[in-house]
Amino acid sequence: MPLDKNGIAQRIAKELEDGYYVNLGIGIPTLVANYIPEGISVEFQSENGILGMGPFPTEAEVDADLINAGKQTITSLPGAAFFDSANSFAMIRGQHVDMTVLGAMEVSEQGDIANWKIPGKMVKGMGGAMDLVASADNIIVAMMHTNREGESKLLKKCTLPLTGVRCVKKVVTNLAVMDIRDGAFVLRELAPGVSIEDVQQATEGTLVIEGDVPVMDL
Repeated sequence: MPLDKNGIAQRIAKELEDGYYVNLGIGIPTLVANYIPEGISVEFQSENGILGMGPFPTEAEVDADLINAGKQTITSLPGAAFFDSANSFAMIRGQHVDMTVLGAMEVSEQGDIANWKIPGKMVKGMGGAMDLVASADNIIVAMMHTNREGESKLLKKCTLPLTGVRCVKKVVTNLAVMDIRDGAFVLRELAPGVSIEDVQQATEGTLVIEGDVPVMDL
């Protein structure tokens, strides 16, 4: 079975390392905070001015004044810091964030990402995504492999307005884990119950398969 959104977040959480400062984008990325591996300490940053986000709150823990950049209620960990947007983006632009996890509508085989606008649809704006993709060296995209019509979102060339160019290093979808290297999606892991042929059929961009491809260890 392909992964659900929580499964994608759980797999991305395995990329976290002790001492990392991590920015989580809107959507699937926010779920990563629920799956921090045991034995490591990670600081989650939100561009609306929080360092030290915890997992999503239980009903009893909800505080309407404590939200992330996607306006979802969150928890804060002991020692969390709250600050203005100027300081928040100074962290991002100063490359003090070790990993950025973003959602996407499309990703190209060159590592381009489109994640903020569908022409003709009402949008709130790009938000902090443009700064994140311009400043971060370690960008992982969390997304569904295809859209609601079953069309691939991993393309030779993005069709939607770009957020960033040649910036994505890794993509984790409901079907697979892929690195982006030399103008191609390099298949690294398969979701449980998913075949290489399933990934090939769902990927419009160039897909490279090197040796045996293991199943994700969740």
